[in-house]
Amino acid sequence: MHTSSHTVLYDPDGLIEAGLPLVREPYECLVKAVLAWTGEDTLAIRDYEQIGLQLTGHARAVASDVRRRANQLPKSSGPRALADVVLREAEGRLSTTLEGTVRCVQNRARLVRALYERLDRLEAALATRAV
Repeated sequence: MHTSSHTVLYDPDGLIEAGLPLVREPYECLVKAVLAWTGEDTLAIRDYEQIGLQLTGHARAVASDVRRRANQLPKSSGPRALADVVLREAEGRLSTTLEGTVRCVQNRARLVRALYERLDRLEAALATRAV
């Protein structure tokens, strides 16, 4: 007898999350605040870890969006090639262990900022291509 009440979805192309827009403004504010930090660690390690987790999760979501947008461009296009470079860098940075330090959290914030910059450029390239 099978009693499971949940369903496992198979979505290899990421179409389910493609329909969900990124909530950008709060994360851009968080990135700006984190990058403005100077000096010594003033928060508890757990606080830095929580902020790092938030930025990590959002970086993964933005990277997924960048990947989706890049795949809409021809393989030989410059914007797609640059997106591939940024995505490889993002994968490497996101694979490192999260530490409860200012430096680690600021590195995640820089990654989110770089991914948004690439996303904006891809969207501009797609818009000019559509015209």
